[in-house]
Amino acid sequence: MKDFIFIIGTSGIGKSTLARGLLEHYKTTCVEQWMVPEFYTRDGTEEMTGELEERTCWENQLAMLFCFHRLGYKNVIASDIDDLRTGDIPIIFKGYNFITLKLVCHDTEQLEAQMRNRPNGGLKDYNLQRNLNEKNLKRPLLINEIEIDVTGLRENDVLQKAIDSIESTESLLEYDYKKPPKEMFYSYVCSHRLR
Repeated sequence: MKDFIFIIGTSGIGKSTLARGLLEHYKTTCVEQWMVPEFYTRDGTEEMTGELEERTCWENQLAMLFCFHRLGYKNVIASDIDDLRTGDIPIIFKGYNFITLKLVCHDTEQLEAQMRNRPNGGLKDYNLQRNLNEKNLKRPLLINEIEIDVTGLRENDVLQKAIDSIESTESLLEYDYKKPPKEMFYSYVCSHRLR
């Protein structure tokens, strides 16, 4: 059993679908960024910036993850994380038994079709999707990160690959890690000059 299972990848690649599948398989809990309660400003008057919004969502997500862990939950699933924050996972979760599943796809037509056919709609930014996927394909794996190529796979195939990876990969608890430069990641906030 893992303490935490992180799922990262571009919009429309199947992160939420995989999170739901893992939640059903492990019968545990899942924390996604959209679960953060509504907020407007810190004091009701200041303007909300993209940086503050992203930081608020990230720190709320971390608080929920650590709360579940403190209460004894295992295989706590986390998804919908800004790509730039992926580099922070090995820092924040050092000493915990975690795995990061990096979903990538080599077929841009498949990716775009998956985004078009999302059941809940959501962000439909094909340029963002393409750029993030390209960054993820080029970026070397981080500590405790496994790459899952979803090219040509059905939902059940991706789920089974994820389960096999989770259950067969021994996570490093102690390691030396230097966060890669931010240019290796694609941040929605940074790319849209919100930071």
